Amino acid sequence: MRRMSEEPRTSRIQRQVVQLILDRRLTAGAPLPTEAALMEDLGVSRNSVREALKALQALDIVEVRHGYGTYVGRASLTPLVDGLTFRALARHDDDTAALAEILQVREVLEEGLIRRVATTATEAELDRLEEVVARMESARGTGRSFPELDREFHEVLYASLGNDLVPQLLAAFWTVFRRVSGARGLPGDPPPEITARRHRDIVTALRARDVEGAQRAMAVHFRGIEAQAGRGVRGVGRFRHGAGEGGA
Repeated sequence: MRRMSEEPRTSRIQRQVVQLILDRRLTAGAPLPTEAALMEDLGVSRNSVREALKALQALDIVEVRHGYGTYVGRASLTPLVDGLTFRALARHDDDTAALAEILQVREVLEEGLIRRVATTATEAELDRLEEVVARMESARGTGRSFPELDREFHEVLYASLGNDLVPQLLAAFWTVFRRVSGARGLPGDPPPEITARRHRDIVTALRARDVEGAQRAMAVHFRGIEAQAGRGVRGVGRFRHGAGEGGA
């Protein structure tokens, strides 16, 4: 019973600390009041303050630097990544289904976003994408996959949108997919020459300002990843049927 009564109080203190950060317009890295000051301001015990701060640290809302104090955290998507990774790995019954769910969420985001990129990307940004693809094409001769180049491509791809959340969110799903496929020993990438060609197709469509073609090229890209992960999933993309080479 004591635990049942403690949980609401801890949650309330968490909300009060968050509200304090917002009210004082504190930014990432800014110091928070000391434990003693928080105890006085909130009218709670030291243990209650510490429990609340511990919970907020797990969410990356605060950062506890032992010996130095407590600071406002970066509020990154790390807790989301950790939670989704655990959720996928806990699906002991069907590893590929868990990977498919992750891919489908990312696919919906990217196939929609690339339609905007096709009209907003500058020539300089397209040149940067070309440079990443050129490095992919140079690396394909080694026979090894190049996941970091793949990740860089997708980060550069959405720079023209000017939305900081987009690359963070896509990187979160990318990281979860890599973690889960790695933990399960599942292949996460098509052969490198196919990966390079699919990214080249995306850039070619963007150069032509071909909105439909860019979305179609992105759909083909995801079909290949899904097939390589070991399952042709029933998809959510508009150009699923006849997606092309390497499709499930």
